[in-house]
Amino acid sequence: MGLKMSFHRCLSWGVTIFAVVPVVVLALSPPWESGRRRTELFVARSADDAALRMRIAARSPNVSPDEARRVAYTAYMTGVELRREWRVVWLPGLQNVLVNIGARKGGLCFQWATELLLRLDALKLQTLELHWAESFVNTNGEHNAIVVTARGQPFEQGVLLDNWRYSGHLVWTQVTMDPEYHWTENKSELARRLGRAKEELRSKN
Repeated sequence: MGLKMSFHRCLSWGVTIFAVVPVVVLALSPPWESGRRRTELFVARSADDAALRMRIAARSPNVSPDEARRVAYTAYMTGVELRREWRVVWLPGLQNVLVNIGARKGGLCFQWATELLLRLDALKLQTLELHWAESFVNTNGEHNAIVVTARGQPFEQGVLLDNWRYSGHLVWTQVTMDPEYHWTENKSELARRLGRAKEELRSKN
């Protein structure tokens, strides 16, 4: 996918996000009701965010607490490291513009999701499974993120990990309780991105 086309992905949220409740308020807010659909959105406070670790571990009694800890740590640090490497600005939509004109190396939503996917895949998880999530597919507001579930567990029971929405600050929620997006799984896209990364690695060697 070219950068010109990718520019449109995630743009709607990036342009309007400044008007949304600030990060700190969201981090402190409990789940709330929106019509009949319960929604929630949290911002990880550190690389060892206890709430995120516990939510991931709670996917199943079979989930390793250490794997839950490593996933939470990796997701948080991916945002920290890429925010610095890509010189990420606020708003996300502005970062999209800068990437599109060649002034930034990365920062589009699918780039955040791909980098997180590759880093989590490198953990060689045994009790957790990764999923490619997408919303508003084939629209100007298309967004991509990563969902983690217990191994063999349905996508809908997973925890969403999103580094794009707050410019590298990790946002997370139960995948079905996101107040802004309705997420669906794309298994073929997950396989494609992991396969491409392995091909690139082989070519370098």
